[in-house]
Amino acid sequence: MCANVFGALKSLFGKPFDGGKRMDHGSQQPPQQQHPAMTRLYEVQREVQSLGPQVCTFSGLKNEREYRRLERELTRLLLEVDQVDTEGRADLQGARKRAAQEVEGLLRYLEENATHPSRLSIEELSRDAQRLVEQGVVEPQRAGGTAEISDELVDAVQELILKLTQVKTGGRVPLRKARYRALTRLCAVQDVIEGRTRQQTLPLPLSEDTHAAVQKINQIMVQVSGARSQLVALLMGLSGRDSCAHLSRVLTELLVELDALDVSGNAAVRNYRKQVVEEINGLLKHLDLEGEGDDTRRYDLAQNDSIRQIEAVRGRVCLLRGEVLRHCGVGDLFRPKPELQSLLTHLDQVDTARNPCIREARRRAVLEVQAVITFLDLREALICRQHYQNEPQQHRAVWMVLGSLSDLQAQVLCFQGKRADKNYILLEELLTKQLLALDAVDPQGDEMTKAARKQAVKFAQNILSYLDMKTDEWEY
Repeated sequence: MCANVFGALKSLFGKPFDGGKRMDHGSQQPPQQQHPAMTRLYEVQREVQSLGPQVCTFSGLKNEREYRRLERELTRLLLEVDQVDTEGRADLQGARKRAAQEVEGLLRYLEENATHPSRLSIEELSRDAQRLVEQGVVEPQRAGGTAEISDELVDAVQELILKLTQVKTGGRVPLRKARYRALTRLCAVQDVIEGRTRQQTLPLPLSEDTHAAVQKINQIMVQVSGARSQLVALLMGLSGRDSCAHLSRVLTELLVELDALDVSGNAAVRNYRKQVVEEINGLLKHLDLEGEGDDTRRYDLAQNDSIRQIEAVRGRVCLLRGEVLRHCGVGDLFRPKPELQSLLTHLDQVDTARNPCIREARRRAVLEVQAVITFLDLREALICRQHYQNEPQQHRAVWMVLGSLSDLQAQVLCFQGKRADKNYILLEELLTKQLLALDAVDPQGDEMTKAARKQAVKFAQNILSYLDMKTDEWEY
């Protein structure tokens, strides 16, 4: 859409305003002996050229100061265009009309992005994250206590991150930018609180009797604990007075104090100081997020090298999957598992650059590879099972369901459609029936049957999850 807006601007800027003469974009000066009305329209054009990129990258909401400024400037230009006196000349009327259309187009684009359902979804998820973090981390710290990071809080943050990655942007740059900024901050919070969780499992600090420097290190560690909660508040927009720059200075000063301590001759104290330094550096790496998202290369991932690597793997998986299904269709079993395992290794080495969208793209590619591997594993298990005849009836019933699940998984692997398609609904119903069939199996106390049924249920649920993933229309 932003490209369309710029294209429309070019259609205005490139069209002759008088007598077929084009404006000289290189010199940015109007032609000589031009009508005063055309000169004024040319001046408006230059202002629109300046505001266009700002409008096309604005990712905020209507209540923000920057939105009001852009709206005010564009409205002013629209009024000035309307006041241009064309003296009844057709060429001037046409030029004024085109100028008005371009300003109106930018106004519409600005409002559409600020009120877009996806933008509102991003804001709603961000507010949910704010409430969650404020209750679980910030408020206990402000009350003078220590925030105990629970598994429930970590899981809730992870769920919000997943929901943000699934917000559709339709390729709109402002929406991509808004989603990326929200994700980077929430992922930074996740990293901080998970670091706090790991810290909760560490042994208590060294006794102050160990070394003269231990007391100072312990004091700094207390300050670092407070800085962690302060950082979380900053990242989530819950700290009105502090700034990332101020917190960065405070943490840097703590590093200087640690560096000045004499801990020579005591390995335990050196390791303790090193641990605290690593804690501080871990917080400092998140303090560069104030300008994060201003670089389009961070959120417009079409040309990202990591995404290209992931897409290359997905392309190869698609070919291997097709070969596997083709061989299964003729009763043969094509076994490219070594290559599939190597693709998993390659995906593990892809650099996500702390980008949650790249991280999610890699995760989904891994699931695609694993889906083919599990399909091959089950097929091989079904073939080998032909040699086992003496087994309990309930155990055989589980294997019959697994055989049906294998056939259904083959259909899921090759499914290309949407959730509204009849094939999707049919596959979902058939997979649900297999889960019900497994639920009806009575193990009768047989441990092997219990384990087999449990594994089969998990397998069926994984197929359903994979089918959902293939149809959720996720985008980078």
